[in-house]
Amino acid sequence: MRSQLNNTVLVFKTSVENNKDISRLQPILNTVMTKNDFWNFDLEDCDNILRIETNHLQPESVLGLLGMHGFYCEELR
Repeated sequence: MRSQLNNTVLVFKTSVENNKDISRLQPILNTVMTKNDFWNFDLEDCDNILRIETNHLQPESVLGLLGMHGFYCEELR
């Protein structure tokens, strides 16, 4: 069970299109996550949503991380 104590939910529109893209990003995302963080993609949504539950990551970090690996990423508020 994930601890949701003080977690923030960050939601992003992305250019991630398929499981191959997710597999490419998985080790990168896991590197910046703590044990209480959680992330997932919803590729069935037209915006290819990345959802992150975290207590330490800032949106700018995620934007930079995905951008550095060639993916478009925009925070949804």
